[in-house]
Amino acid sequence: MIDHFGIQVADVESSLRFYLRMFAACGVREAIRIPLPAQCVVGLSGPAGQPQFWLSPAGGAETRELHVAFQAPDRAAVDAVHAAAVGAGAQVLHAPREWPEYHPGYYGVFLRDPDGHNVEAVHHGGAAA
Repeated sequence: MIDHFGIQVADVESSLRFYLRMFAACGVREAIRIPLPAQCVVGLSGPAGQPQFWLSPAGGAETRELHVAFQAPDRAAVDAVHAAAVGAGAQVLHAPREWPEYHPGYYGVFLRDPDGHNVEAVHHGGAAA
């Protein structure tokens, strides 16, 4: 249903470093960079290489919290996102666990990004043995 989406951030480079470090285990990487006079716009992709998540400079202060979830290939990737967050001192909203209220096998970790957004890595596989 969704082809791509973008969020506006206070500092593109800072947000880019956050997303690349936190979600490396999900295959997130920089796919394209478009220079602007003051900052830039960056398109991030997953393993397929097509930019689907865009970071661009905000025109003003953020007034609402967004929620973005990145698909993880397995539970180990979700755990790796959590480890990267802890290692970087990022705010962990919810440590990795199953969320059966969403559906059986939903395994996710929730973090706070540099602009205060709730970001997640999730694996939709089966329950742990």
